[in-house]
Amino acid sequence: MYVISESERRTTVSPVGTMSALAGPSQGSTELSTWRTEFVAGATGPVHAIDREQVWMPVSGVLRVEADGVTERVEAGQALVLPAGVMRRLGAPEGPMVALVAMAAGGKAMRPGDDSLIPLPWAE
Repeated sequence: MYVISESERRTTVSPVGTMSALAGPSQGSTELSTWRTEFVAGATGPVHAIDREQVWMPVSGVLRVEADGVTERVEAGQALVLPAGVMRRLGAPEGPMVALVAMAAGGKAMRPGDDSLIPLPWAE
């Protein structure tokens, strides 16, 4: 058993927000990747898919998700399950949002019309 703390070295900042890596293969977790995501108010990420199922659990604010032509509003006390391979767009249009995210280790992102797999540094 061991405890993993967030660190600047394992934090990725983008125009949409911040992803702070927690458990993952590089931190000794063999099956799961977990991280904390903070979206800035009004942020909307790019359309993309992940090749692993993800579970998003907002702890504050509201997460807006567009996937397969459906839009959902997810808030603290709820969990969102996003199936693998589904094109999605995530955002925080109502204000800042913080969520914990979990998925099977080794996940990669894909953009529409592009077959390349993009590593997720916060999930490695």
